[in-house]
Amino acid sequence: MKKPKRASAAKAKKGRKTSAGRSKAVSNRPARLASRRAPAADDSKATIRNLRGKLKAALLRVSELEAAADTDFLLEIPNRRGFERELTRAIAYMKRYRASGALIVLDVDRLKPINDSYGHAAGDVVLEAIVATLTRQVRASDVVGRLGGDEFALLLWNLNETDAKAKAATFEQAIDDLSFDFRGQHVTAGASAGIALLGPHSDAGRALEEADAAMYVRKARRRHEPRIRLISS
Repeated sequence: MKKPKRASAAKAKKGRKTSAGRSKAVSNRPARLASRRAPAADDSKATIRNLRGKLKAALLRVSELEAAADTDFLLEIPNRRGFERELTRAIAYMKRYRASGALIVLDVDRLKPINDSYGHAAGDVVLEAIVATLTRQVRASDVVGRLGGDEFALLLWNLNETDAKAKAATFEQAIDDLSFDFRGQHVTAGASAGIALLGPHSDAGRALEEADAAMYVRKARRRHEPRIRLISS
């Protein structure tokens, strides 16, 4: 009877060892799984960081392209698209806060004869000088833009009709006073300005049309004024 008992004891001991081994294996399994998952998690985090960096660079590039699309390449001021966007924003602000302002459309007189006589490089010099003159005459909150060719627009805040007319006359006089030397010739150019008042009830498109029409009326009047000569010796 004792032999079976020894056999049973040995079997029980073996069983305890086997169970302990299984428990140890089971307890070590999560550690092994965690060690396997750790590199995968690190790779995912690196991928996410990389994608975020690329997204940030792409958004920055989109912003740069949008800014370029709204800016005149030569003069580095808003082009028609950019200016119309600024005008629309300004009118929206005026509607919300009951603000006011003025839109001035300004056309450069006799730019085409300068281009024809001295080349487009000379015309570019004239345009750059005009933009520099206009920006010196406005506040930081105002906007100077190029609508195209020899036509400019200015968005001026907090001006009544009297002030707007006075400002337009100042712009005209400042540009009339500019002079240039091309190929030994003294050259001058002028400008004609038209005004549209802005307020809570304004519309960007109609304001541009109104100021443009007023500019052409002004240009017709200036043809009969004794003022600038294109070339003088």
